[in-house]
Amino acid sequence: MCNRYFRESDKQRLVEAFYLGDREDLPLEIAPSYNIAPTTMQPVIVPDRDTGERSLRIMRWGLIPVWAKDPKALGLSTMNAKAETLMDKPMWKAPFKKRRCLVPADGFYEWKKLDAKTKQPYAFRLKDGGPFAFAGVWEHWKAPDGALEWDTYSIITTEPNELTATVHNRMPVLLRSFDYDRWLDVSNVEHPPLDLLRPFDANQMTAYPVDPRVGNVRNNEPGLCKMYE
Repeated sequence: MCNRYFRESDKQRLVEAFYLGDREDLPLEIAPSYNIAPTTMQPVIVPDRDTGERSLRIMRWGLIPVWAKDPKALGLSTMNAKAETLMDKPMWKAPFKKRRCLVPADGFYEWKKLDAKTKQPYAFRLKDGGPFAFAGVWEHWKAPDGALEWDTYSIITTEPNELTATVHNRMPVLLRSFDYDRWLDVSNVEHPPLDLLRPFDANQMTAYPVDPRVGNVRNNEPGLCKMYE
């Protein structure tokens, strides 16, 4: 499960890290966010419909299938998509084949159960401290009455690597930078890149305890993703 992540990178850092180019259509305001929660609007990278180049768009975290009438009925159940069932469940199959995206992040949080009443949050990130991308899928949803229209996304999860297994039994799929183009390429609909849905190399990651205040989505400040002592 991945129900919280953080992004220290601002718009300029995302442009540089993901080779977005100096594009005039980039959203004007993309500030860092240290406690990103489902249902919030976040930057996501998809191929431009006309040029195929990487394009940054703002989407709502928590995929809403096209047939959904009331997003509230879904709750938070679609913030993640399990890698093992992407090809089996109709909700995920079409987006996985036709609408894949990169979700920029600098790290994610998981909670370790210490006892019956206490959980300690941990931050997971790359050892080099740089940004990376979660493997994501997205969908365009329009309300039946046409009053509301959103692009929405989910983060794909898989089995944990040796590091995340010490805290949780799932982890988000982190993509290697040289796999970004392949993940975004949906030209071969019948053979999507299932092989990329694997645990990330634990040797390239680090983890440390963070402030328990990260459990409250109203808290959003730089110190939340720093080591807590």
